[in-house]
Amino acid sequence: MRILLVEDDLEMAHAIRATVKDRFAIEVVHTGEEGLFHIENYAYDLIILDLNLPDMTGIDICCRIRSTGLTTPVLMLTGSQELDDKVRCLDAGADDFLSKPFAKAELHARLRALSRRSRMQLETSLFCVNDLAVDSSTGIAFHRGTPLNLRRKEFLLLEYLMRNAGKIVTRNMLLEHVWDSSADPATNTVDVHIKCLRDKIDKPFGTKQILTIHGLGYKLETTS
Repeated sequence: MRILLVEDDLEMAHAIRATVKDRFAIEVVHTGEEGLFHIENYAYDLIILDLNLPDMTGIDICCRIRSTGLTTPVLMLTGSQELDDKVRCLDAGADDFLSKPFAKAELHARLRALSRRSRMQLETSLFCVNDLAVDSSTGIAFHRGTPLNLRRKEFLLLEYLMRNAGKIVTRNMLLEHVWDSSADPATNTVDVHIKCLRDKIDKPFGTKQILTIHGLGYKLETTS
């Protein structure tokens, strides 16, 4: 699972990173603007937001991302014990909140619960982007209703790109989500499979939906 932590307290950010890094891939930023940039351009399975940031509040961020339709689970961190503040977090679209200070075990428990909720959301059977559709219940992808002859890894790559359509996904993110932990990030495995996928979903139809973002990774372009 890939987590974004938006926390301006460097000591707290370091402590949370150290607590979860053995189980989760985690990126850390320290301002609301950095957080919004990462959320808008990269894919995460879960977002941890501090309520009080130097340039905006976690509630501001949560409202903005929810207004775009993003459903990524959000855990809000707050130093406040006031009920009203916690209610405001939930009303803004946060899925859960955690009051500081908190125990490591409680943080892990909240993350596990949100992770389960996220997986349940991803189990929606049919998912469509542009002229493409993937059915996770059957493992079959379609172009305008016609089944595509994809191998298992190609299907998983396409599904992940579609679920993060319009966002950059790095090679390491694809390795984490499509391959197991033994995959070597130094190999060209991802690039080879992306080429094979393009040959099946782009080349026959004269489209260019999978873009290479040089130095960063790939993006499935969305069309209006």
